Amino acid sequence: MNDEKPAAPLTLPAMKLWGGRFETGPSEVFERFSNSLHFDKRLLEADVKGSQAFARSLARAGVLTDAECDRIFDAFESIRVDAASPGFFDGATDEDVHTFVIRKLGERVGALAGKIHTGRSRNEQVSLDTRLWLRGECDRSRELLRALMAALLKLAGQYPDAVIPGYTHLRRAQPVLWPHYLLAYFEMFARDHERFTEARRRTNVMPLGSGALAGSGFPHDREAIACDLGFDEITRNSMDVSADRDFALDYLYAASVTTIHLSRLAEDWILYSSEEFGWMELGDGVTSGSSLMPQKKNPDSLELIRGKSGRVLGALNSLLFTMKGLPLTYNRDMQEDKEPLFDAADQINGCLEMARVVAESVTLRVQVPANAADESWVVATDLAEALARNGTAFHTAHRIVGRLVLDSVRNGKKPGDWNAKSLAQFAPEFTPDVARLLDPREGMKTREIAGGTGPKTVAAALVEARKRLGEMA
Repeated sequence: MNDEKPAAPLTLPAMKLWGGRFETGPSEVFERFSNSLHFDKRLLEADVKGSQAFARSLARAGVLTDAECDRIFDAFESIRVDAASPGFFDGATDEDVHTFVIRKLGERVGALAGKIHTGRSRNEQVSLDTRLWLRGECDRSRELLRALMAALLKLAGQYPDAVIPGYTHLRRAQPVLWPHYLLAYFEMFARDHERFTEARRRTNVMPLGSGALAGSGFPHDREAIACDLGFDEITRNSMDVSADRDFALDYLYAASVTTIHLSRLAEDWILYSSEEFGWMELGDGVTSGSSLMPQKKNPDSLELIRGKSGRVLGALNSLLFTMKGLPLTYNRDMQEDKEPLFDAADQINGCLEMARVVAESVTLRVQVPANAADESWVVATDLAEALARNGTAFHTAHRIVGRLVLDSVRNGKKPGDWNAKSLAQFAPEFTPDVARLLDPREGMKTREIAGGTGPKTVAAALVEARKRLGEMA
C-alpha cells in the first residue's frame, strides 16, 4: 500500500500567462509593485489589433482552423468595442493589459483562448503594441505641428510689413520683418516634423515572430503579418527585438526638441506681451487673471507650455538612464518605458495644440516694435555696410559708426535726429546716399539674399513655406 500523499494542488492566481514553474503565486507586495495595467491599459486597442493579426497568422501556420480564427477574431473585436464603455476596467486585477485581454477573450471563447499565445512571447507582444500605438502618436504630433505652422503663417500674413527689432543677447540688434521672425519658428517646427516622420519610420517595423529572444518555433509568415498590420518592414534580429527601445527614444528625442522650440516661442511671447515690451496682446481665451490683483492678465498658457517642456525632457532622460546598462536581451526594467513615453506624448500633443490656439489669438501692436526699431540703433550695421560698399574698409567703417552711436547715446540723439548734412559733418565717409539707411525699412531692402529679411525675399519665403506645408503629410 502506498502511503505517499498526493501533491498539494497549485495555488496560483487565475489568468497568469506563466506559472507552471511556481508552487505559489507572487506576494501581494510584488503584485502591487510590478503590475502595470493601470498605465498600459491604453495599449488595449493595439493589443487587440496585434492579436487579431497573430490569430490569422496562426491559422496560416495550421495552429488554428479557419473557424477558430474567425471566432477568436470576432471575440477580439467585441473586446475592442466594449473597451469604449465606462467602467470596462473596473475591478480588474490582471497583471497587465495583455493578461487582461486574454482573460476577456477566455470569457468569450472559453478554452480556445489558450491557443492565441502559441509561440508568442510578451516580449515581442509589448514591442508590437507599443509600436502600433506610437506610430499613431507620431502621426498625431505631425498633424498638430502642421496646424501650428499654418497658424504661424496666417499670423505672418496678417502683418506682412511690420518691422520689429531682432535680438542677440536680448539686446536690440538689427531690424527684421515680423513674418521673417515667425518663419524662423516655422523652420524649427518643419525640422521637428521631419524628426517625427523619421521616428515613425523607425517605429513602423514589425517584431512579431521574434519570440522571447530566439525567434518563433512556428512557421509564421512575418511579411504577411507586417502587411496585415501596415508595417513597412520586419525586424531583422530576434534578440534585438527583445532588447530594443530605440524607437521609443527616437520619439522622445523628437518630442524633446519640439518642446524646446515651443518653450522658446513661449518665452518670446511672454516677454513681448509684457508691459515692458507691449508688442502683442494675447487673447482672453489663453490668459488668466489674479485672485488678488484685478489688473492682471497673465500668460498662463505660455507659461504652462514652457513648464511642461521639462516633463518631456525628463521622459527622454528617464528612458536613456533606464536602458544604459541593461544586458541583452529583455529585462523587466524595460517596463519603465511606458509611463514616461505615455506622459511625453500627452504633454507634447497638448502643448502643440495650445500653442496653435495662442497663435490664433495674437494681436500685434504694429507701431510699438516699429518705434522700438526707430528709437534704437538697430540701423548701425546697415550704416557700416553702406560705408564698406562705398570703399571704406569694414573695420574702419565699424569704428566710424561705433563713434556715431556713442556720440548719439551721450547726447540723447536717435537715428532720426541725424540727416545727410549732419552725418557728413560727423565723418566725411558718410555720403548723402547713406542717410536713407537711418530708416530701418530702407536697410532691410539691402538684405534680399536668400534666407534674409529683405521684403521681396520674405514674401517669396512665405509663398514657399505655404507650399511646403501643403506638401507635408
